[in-house]
Amino acid sequence: MRTNQRLAQLWLDALTTELGASAGTIATYTDDLTCYLVWLEESHLGLEDVGLEHIRDYVAVLDQRGYAGSTIARRITVARGLHRFLIAEELGSRDPTSNLSAMKRSRKLPFVLSIAETEALLETAHRLAADPSVGLYRQAGYARRAALFETLYASGMRISEALSLPSDAAPLGTRMLLVRGKGDKQRLVPLHDRAIEAIAQWQRLASAYSGGKRSQWLFHSVRNGTKALTRQAALKEIKEAAVAAGLANPERVSPHVLRHAFATHMHSGGTDLRVLQELLGHAGIETTQVYTHLDTSRLHHMVRDLHPLNAQEISDR
Repeated sequence: MRTNQRLAQLWLDALTTELGASAGTIATYTDDLTCYLVWLEESHLGLEDVGLEHIRDYVAVLDQRGYAGSTIARRITVARGLHRFLIAEELGSRDPTSNLSAMKRSRKLPFVLSIAETEALLETAHRLAADPSVGLYRQAGYARRAALFETLYASGMRISEALSLPSDAAPLGTRMLLVRGKGDKQRLVPLHDRAIEAIAQWQRLASAYSGGKRSQWLFHSVRNGTKALTRQAALKEIKEAAVAAGLANPERVSPHVLRHAFATHMHSGGTDLRVLQELLGHAGIETTQVYTHLDTSRLHHMVRDLHPLNAQEISDR
């Protein structure tokens, strides 16, 4: 129904203009809203007609379609946000989700590379970037890949944050980057020597290929410095590198996995959870706490595999 779509668009516009929601957040909300609006149309319902029983039907439909519990919970949260916005703007009179029982969201631990696997991935990227026999264009592309991987693992930043860095974000010798994260919030993230050197090599080779033309973005197309590297290209490159590095599950490796690796390895090394929250740009500590569960899982496996009594038990079988 056109009225439903118009009202939903008003909410999206408000999220952008009044709350400063990022493009990624708006994209996610748009997908979830589209799902809700399509269901409303299929059910011949206007937003003002929706009651608690309809929301329960919507949850049942999502479940039947095989959506994960976390996805269903998020889509109900988006529907709730829309209805509450309409009430606040006097465009609606009730929130049909208000009496819906809270859904229990299962905690799904993220896929994380070990330190050895991360090193293998990075070393593979550096090895390709050091080979001039592939030609300047390809070598520059490999150098960009190594620089991106090192930057993600050194800082723990999101891939969207890395790809939006301007070309002057990492002046020679700097050890900190100013990153603009979710909600347009800024934070400082660290770089180590390998990341700094990798960025410098990438910029040298990119400049040599372009004849010294200045680029707009830190991570950009080799051929055109005005075009930032895309998320799709970054995903393709890290999966290629994971295969080349001989990692066990290359299909599960993504740029975001390097963010998880940074957080997990830092926490395992003793980094305070509040410091980690600041470095990752999490709004709340509860999001960061997932890495305590990852660390506990790792310790459990270490005890299982390395404890002398377990080892004795295995040898006795």
